[in-house]
Amino acid sequence: MNLVRHLDESLWRDFVKRNPHGNIFHTPEMFQVFANAEGYWPNLWAVVDDNNYPLALFVPLTITLMGGLLKKFTARAVAYGSVLCTSGAEGQDALNILLRTYKQETDEKILFTELRNLTNLGNLHPVLSENGFTYEEHLNYLVELNQPISQVLQNIGKRTRKKIRKGLKDGLVKINEVTDRVELNVWYEVLKKTYSYAQVPLAGYSLFEAAFDHLYPQNMAEFFLAWINDSPVACSLELPYKNTIYGWYGGTNREYSEYYPNEMLIWHVLERGVRHGYKVYDFGGAGKPDEKYGVRDFKAKFGGQLVCYGRYTYVHSPTRLKVSKLAYKLLRWVL
Repeated sequence: MNLVRHLDESLWRDFVKRNPHGNIFHTPEMFQVFANAEGYWPNLWAVVDDNNYPLALFVPLTITLMGGLLKKFTARAVAYGSVLCTSGAEGQDALNILLRTYKQETDEKILFTELRNLTNLGNLHPVLSENGFTYEEHLNYLVELNQPISQVLQNIGKRTRKKIRKGLKDGLVKINEVTDRVELNVWYEVLKKTYSYAQVPLAGYSLFEAAFDHLYPQNMAEFFLAWINDSPVACSLELPYKNTIYGWYGGTNREYSEYYPNEMLIWHVLERGVRHGYKVYDFGGAGKPDEKYGVRDFKAKFGGQLVCYGRYTYVHSPTRLKVSKLAYKLLRWVL
């Protein structure tokens, strides 16, 4: 087994495609998206066999709020697709080698590393726990698409189903796919307004430009925009890969909530997914089970299965993390 920092893209792509836990965030295409977005620094860690075929893969993103001397107090790493390895003892041994080396080489550079699981990785818990990763529950909703569209609609909550039927009957909300940069700007403005209203930080425009450039041509990204007359009222970014559609970003203009644009947009995505033969719609997270989360309440209406695949976190420097949290609280108090 050899640890490498670069992979042949064809072998990399094949490994992710064949692995049942492989998701879009493991792909070289997604790596290129983050490599071309401001504020993200993707890193590749892999353990390969003698033929350079991957046995374990880890693609964390370094994200930081500040540079220079303050970088080590603000930098963190996030692996949106978690880790990936072959089944059996060989894969777990490879992952163990990978994580040990990763920690040794990054402990002085970042505060913590977070693994966001998109599937059940319970079989890897011993390896992750042995390497100091702590498990925390985190929820998600998965909607089954491998059934008649009438059944998908019937599974949706009664009130939401009624809104969708009324919206379809009225025909006021029109939905189209963004195919050029002009509409991408319009799409982003809807998203920006949504995040501003919720007082939640939003990734810069360059991330979505990169997704449009690197994923959209490969049919790995779909940007949808809902309109009422000439007003854009809701948006979503969907990531289709293998048998799953991953909901990544979405927003809605609350001024038009009486027309249910968000419900109509979600229904459009689900219906389209059924028609194109996808099996699952992944809502992209539903928060922690012990915390109130309005977005979870909205997602629950669409009849998905509530799952808890959780997250793993490794703290590289408890002291620096403590100082960083105190500084963040002080900054918020001052502001």
